[in-house]
Amino acid sequence: MINWASFTPWTSLAGGALIGLSAALFILLNGRIAGISGILGGLLRPVRGDMAWRVAFLTGLVAAPLVYGLGGALPVVQIDAGTGTLIVAGLLVGVGTRYGSGCTSGHGVCGLSRLSPRSLVATVAFMAAGFATVFVVRHLIA
Repeated sequence: MINWASFTPWTSLAGGALIGLSAALFILLNGRIAGISGILGGLLRPVRGDMAWRVAFLTGLVAAPLVYGLGGALPVVQIDAGTGTLIVAGLLVGVGTRYGSGCTSGHGVCGLSRLSPRSLVATVAFMAAGFATVFVVRHLIA
């Protein structure tokens, strides 16, 4: 069911537009895909002269909500899963990112906008896996 009190189409549209604009500017100005797993993975395999922008990008991801919180209250986060479930889920996402040669931001935002067939297949695969997981957890297990 949709929680209509939390339904925010205009702010969601604005957020999506900002993500698209930032991904487009990133590739236009730096020639790089704004895929988080690739950016983070590059820090694990350091290449001289390639570290500063990666650290700046990831620092921005962490700092942005903190800066936003200075101007207003951050939303309340409620996680309805246990620690074990979150660890397993994180590991599965990491394995899927590795097998899929990228993450949702790399394939779903940047790859689809470049009309990449590989990214289309990856996006369909992770969306289908997400739908199947929600169905199993909510309707078969619960």
